[in-house]
Amino acid sequence: MSLPIEIKINENSRIPKYKQIVDSIINDISKGKLLVGQKIPSINELSESCYLSRDTVEKAYKALKDQKVIISVKGKGYYTAKTDLISKINVFFLINKPSSYKMMIYNSFVNALGVNGHVSLFIYHCEESLFVRIIEKNIGAFDYYVIMPHFKNEKLGHTSSTDNVEKVIRSIPVDKLVIMDNNKLLLDGDYGAVYQDFEEDIYNALKEGFDRLSKYDKLILVYPDKSVHPYPRRILHGFRKFCAECKFDFEVLTEIYDDMELQSKDAYITIEEMDLVNLVRQVRKKELKLGEDIGIISYNDTPLKELLGITVISTDFKAMGETAAYLVLNDKRERVKNVFKYIERNSV
Repeated sequence: MSLPIEIKINENSRIPKYKQIVDSIINDISKGKLLVGQKIPSINELSESCYLSRDTVEKAYKALKDQKVIISVKGKGYYTAKTDLISKINVFFLINKPSSYKMMIYNSFVNALGVNGHVSLFIYHCEESLFVRIIEKNIGAFDYYVIMPHFKNEKLGHTSSTDNVEKVIRSIPVDKLVIMDNNKLLLDGDYGAVYQDFEEDIYNALKEGFDRLSKYDKLILVYPDKSVHPYPRRILHGFRKFCAECKFDFEVLTEIYDDMELQSKDAYITIEEMDLVNLVRQVRKKELKLGEDIGIISYNDTPLKELLGITVISTDFKAMGETAAYLVLNDKRERVKNVFKYIERNSV
């Protein structure tokens, strides 16, 4: 059977055969052998011509569709879609939750990559099994894998990694791997990373705000220990370390309750948005003065917090995305601690 494309399969190569099909089709497009809108063989035709299993060809076509290199037209077959992605870096970008913070990182990464790359976003909602399945399904289909590992355990607490997580990550070539927001993985090899040190970050940020905090009698951390998307317990450890060293009376709550026993000269550190909203609402209802009677620091900055004048302790999400893009664009395998700041406004 004469085919309009040249599929080169090296039986001795360790590259998966479906990836060899993907590379062959992309190579034909980049050389002009296949034009935009041109029909390509069906899965059955390519399977029979190249003596490959139908599953192998189907997996290759799915990878090409995911990268928007080809499209399928019901009842007609497969066609080349567009060629503007062919010369670009194709990046697999996996985050644990679709929060505003994580999307800031993603958008910053995409903007920094610019016209040089195409990014496919995946979300696993802190579920280990979903994380593993998504990576297994996409191994070999991308040039780079940018991965943000954060998981919840059986008690809905946070865990940085598991044996299954590290096993599937090891299936990714280290020179194509960038780990984000987590420096607790036990991985070998020289891979890129942009991470937060959750314990030291909150400790150092609170030290920076010590002069403003010192007018308060008690510090209260609102740490949600059973969140759908849990937070690292190292935040809690860093807070306790600061309070112990600076001799602050402190308390840890799991949420802001309705009708809180608000007392003058208490300062709160909130992590979740709803706790911040509930606390500010109660402060206003009881006619307490924010920044004098009650202090509030929020974890992770947003434009709305800036507009409302809420003091924050926060990593620089924009910088995190830009640094990851730098590692990808320059094929660097550096490990970079991301900037974390105390930003003074009017609420402390």
